[in-house]
Amino acid sequence: MTNPREHAFPANSVVEGHEGDFGCTVMELRKLMELRSTDAMNQINVHYGGVMSLCSRLKTHPVEGLSGNPADLEKRKQVFGQNLIPPKKPKTFLELVWEALQDVTLIILEIAAIISLVLSFYRPPGEENEQCGLPVSSPEDEGDSEAGWIEGAAILFSVIIVVLVTAFNDWSKEKQFRGLQNRIEKEQKFSVIRNGHIIQLPVAEIVVGDIAQIKYGDLLPADGILIQGNDLKIDESSLTGESDHVKKSVDRDPMLLSGTHVMEGSGRMVVTAVGVNSQTGIIFTLLGASEGEEEGKKKKAKTQDGVALEIQPLNSQEGMDNEEKEKKVSRLPKKEKSVLQGKLTRLAVQIGKAGLIMSAVTVLILILYFVIDNFVIQRKPWLADCTPIYIQYFVKFFIIGITVLVVAVPEGLPLAVTISLAYSVKKMMKDNNLVRHLDACETMGNATAICSDKTGTLTMNRMTVVQAYIGDTRYHQLPRPDALAPKILDLIVNGISINSAYTSKILPPEKEGGLPRQVGNKTECALLGFVTDLKQDYHAVRSEVPEEKLYKVYTFNSVRKSMSTVIQKPGGGFRMYSKGASEIILRKCNRILNKKGDAVPFKNKDRDEMVRTVIEPMACEGLRTICLAYRDFNDVEPPWDNENEILTELTCITVVGIEDPVRPEVPEAIAKCKRAGITVRMVTGDNINTARAIATKCGILTPGDDFLCLEGKEFNRLIRNEKGEVEQEKLDKVWPKLRVLARSSPTDKHTLVKGIIDSTVGEQRQVVAVTGDGTNDGPALKKADVGFAMGIAGTDVAKEASDIILTDDNFTSIVKAVMWGRNVYDSISKFLQFQLTVNVVAVIVAFTGACITQDSPLKAVQMLWVNLIMDTFASLALATEPPTDCLLKRRPYGRNKPLISRTMMKNILGHAVYQLTVIFFLVFAGEKLFDIDSGRKAPLHSPPSQHYTIIFNTFVLMQLFNEINSRKIHGERNVFAGIFRNLIFCSVVLGTFISQILIVEFGGKPFSCTRLTLSQWFWCLFIGVGELLWGQVISTVPTQSLKFLKEAGHGITKEEITEDAEGLDEIDHAEMELRRGQILWFRGLNRIQTQIDVINTFQTGASFKGVLKRQTMGQHLDVKHVPSSSYVTVAPVRSSPTTSVAAAVSSPTLGNQSGQSIP
Repeated sequence: MTNPREHAFPANSVVEGHEGDFGCTVMELRKLMELRSTDAMNQINVHYGGVMSLCSRLKTHPVEGLSGNPADLEKRKQVFGQNLIPPKKPKTFLELVWEALQDVTLIILEIAAIISLVLSFYRPPGEENEQCGLPVSSPEDEGDSEAGWIEGAAILFSVIIVVLVTAFNDWSKEKQFRGLQNRIEKEQKFSVIRNGHIIQLPVAEIVVGDIAQIKYGDLLPADGILIQGNDLKIDESSLTGESDHVKKSVDRDPMLLSGTHVMEGSGRMVVTAVGVNSQTGIIFTLLGASEGEEEGKKKKAKTQDGVALEIQPLNSQEGMDNEEKEKKVSRLPKKEKSVLQGKLTRLAVQIGKAGLIMSAVTVLILILYFVIDNFVIQRKPWLADCTPIYIQYFVKFFIIGITVLVVAVPEGLPLAVTISLAYSVKKMMKDNNLVRHLDACETMGNATAICSDKTGTLTMNRMTVVQAYIGDTRYHQLPRPDALAPKILDLIVNGISINSAYTSKILPPEKEGGLPRQVGNKTECALLGFVTDLKQDYHAVRSEVPEEKLYKVYTFNSVRKSMSTVIQKPGGGFRMYSKGASEIILRKCNRILNKKGDAVPFKNKDRDEMVRTVIEPMACEGLRTICLAYRDFNDVEPPWDNENEILTELTCITVVGIEDPVRPEVPEAIAKCKRAGITVRMVTGDNINTARAIATKCGILTPGDDFLCLEGKEFNRLIRNEKGEVEQEKLDKVWPKLRVLARSSPTDKHTLVKGIIDSTVGEQRQVVAVTGDGTNDGPALKKADVGFAMGIAGTDVAKEASDIILTDDNFTSIVKAVMWGRNVYDSISKFLQFQLTVNVVAVIVAFTGACITQDSPLKAVQMLWVNLIMDTFASLALATEPPTDCLLKRRPYGRNKPLISRTMMKNILGHAVYQLTVIFFLVFAGEKLFDIDSGRKAPLHSPPSQHYTIIFNTFVLMQLFNEINSRKIHGERNVFAGIFRNLIFCSVVLGTFISQILIVEFGGKPFSCTRLTLSQWFWCLFIGVGELLWGQVISTVPTQSLKFLKEAGHGITKEEITEDAEGLDEIDHAEMELRRGQILWFRGLNRIQTQIDVINTFQTGASFKGVLKRQTMGQHLDVKHVPSSSYVTVAPVRSSPTTSVAAAVSSPTLGNQSGQSIP
């Protein structure tokens, strides 16, 4: 670690002169926490007189904790600070407005509008008007011609409206995510001892002097010093970059740092630094301070044509060191990111290119036509006085061209995605899905496989001992205490009470008549319940042997699959109690207790017999079997570190069968998954017979299926070669049929997930969701396309690595997440279908109109209004459609399915044909039909005509009714189904219709509209309603017969990925698409700012040794510009500049769940 004393700290981090009556100051504690191992021990012993003396200086009791007196807690907060790291200030509304103004198309429009505005005030002398090509104005036209400025002003006004709407959307989006962030922070609690009682306290309430209980899987919320520990190992990689787990003990290295993970063991620590004074807080403060200093430099970043320059990576020494590592990494298979985002960007880039070409051609044709018509055919001279008039014409042509571009570019796409995702995330909260990473929501809709844990997800995680094998007898119901020999009873009670985490306990039920509450590890709670059922009291045993008296603890981990506790016997010598998976413990037993409680020899054949007659029958009933054993050491003290020697020659006390009933709603949820084309696999640490029984109850396995159930060992034997390496080919033969993986280690889980994701078997790549609750599930959760962590049983480490947290730990919630994910995909397709119809029609109308009549039938302001209803309101209306059950009746779309299917293409082109026919008929024959003056070839600044007003009105009404058609994308006939369930949709359609009436009737010159009669209105409405009838005609045409229709918006093929993804550790489709076609309006200032933020952070980051690697919640705040990223690594500074690491650093909310982690 660097020494933070070299840096200046903000004033708020230390409250000087407030030491009060405490025996040490904030700065002293802060300096103490910077020391490690022996230095730290020396400092504690020499300066403070040991850890206990430090506790008394901090006025806390090492066993009882703080008193919890509010005045004392308040004083501690004043002296030592609060356990909060202040979040980065959110962007103000004005900043968001400024960002929205950076849109290149809007800038071009603004410039054109201003030129038009300035020129409209120029009037050449009257007699030259005719020579300049303007009509000689009569006095009554004078007012109208003076109103030439209105068009420019109206365009500016429309731009302001668009900008405000965009800014408001960004603002509300950010607000929503801050709310989400706060909720995640509030949900994180930590076990603290106050007044002798263990309580769960929100992380922000922890103060210096608190005694915190730490256990396997915790994310430490503050800095502290260990008072008592059992087998404690910490992962400090988030601070030091060292991936090896660090052993912590009271006498060697007691320093515990915030933001690090407990990987093994348990213990108690006294909190010595919180918030900005903790090690994580110090780093945050440095990052925050450096951002402030760099603000000025940000302004200097340049853009070329609005395209963000890719900022080159810095060459630091650390970057050089990591170059070698990176070369190795790049050969590994890459994990792809948001599929939808990639397809959308790709599609938007293609549309943008087409729009740009169309608009350029429009402007060119208009200018050429004007020049040839005036100066070649009519042979007029170019008069100096007329130059401003000609320029006005050119500006008008330019505005028409830009308008075509504005309508062609679907700016509403990012907005629709954002609204749809934000809306879904909000609703998913109600369905017990707390989404941490936005794109996980949409990826879930594509899921083809779910690898689920058994305990707590498929089962209720309410465990009870229902059978036991004690003293040669198998009890199908629990035995009465008097049926057991007193010696056996005593060993069972002590073996369970002492050899369990003291944090596991059974509390009285919350409601009368309810079940007792199980707190802590559920398997241990089941065993403690067994003690209670035997009419014994485990509390009495624990108070006799408190945690401090435990001589040595081998805590449970996935390698041992057992837990052992050593105590000193009163008469000298030691006794070790062990418990664990029955077949593992039985292998280590050489004696067993008989009926009288005497130890008799237990040979291999006895063990096999017991497995056959006791363990397998229990497992086949779906019970988890646990064996209890003990061993006495009467002579010399054995070498405790030599675990293999210690854990042998055990004496078996009993084998119990624990039942964990299947959740009643799970079989139905799994049946839904099967219908939806999703394969559910169960990955569990349990015995294979137990796993198979539960899988059958859930419906994962059905009788007569040809599916595999494998144990971890067998699985590894099938997929590894002689050298022990995993071979993808071998794995590809196993996973398609595998349904249950039992006795699996976290490594097996990770291997399976990685194997399925990397597999090339089948038409398309699998999209895998994984559930996990343990610390060791982290790698598998990270590797999966979507990681689900358990909100109740999950450890902090698992939650940290996940994308979605299941707040009720229930498998059914995963099925709801699939439904929401598919709904997001469909909502965006609906919006696309609507948007592209408008685009195609508006662009063709503006283009042909301009070419034939030298003026677009739809004026710039009208087009902007159409753009506003198309983009903003339609995205709101179509992106908030609630999901229905029929979403689960089709197979997943898959990665390569195009966004725009043949059916959608048929709808888009079909409706475009109807609309174009109507509009061209009205443009060229409308005046005859309605018996009004023609609006074609109107001179500059002429008043609006009824003819063109009818065209504009009909166009908007056709879009409005087509919006109702767009609610269905799979060729359904009833487009009104469930329309009243979506109030937003109804209000948007109604609101747009009312606004349209107001614009036509009162819009006047700015909107180039004039009032229409009632019969004209009815005609417009009639043509609009015709859209619905035409929709029915289109759905009658079978899609199969239209083979010539192309699909659009494909995913990226594997070949393209490998070419473009060199050096990226994660593939971001949207990012690659942008690199391929750097279209100007897709890169705003936002992009550069995030990149510069990263460079700034790298510059400060270079002062830390190694890596700051943490996930952030806020990194997905801006779906529009920065497709999400998974985590940030700030050590290899020579990383690819284009990955979205940027997002994490520039995110408005630094920190994640606890509010204290490193970005």
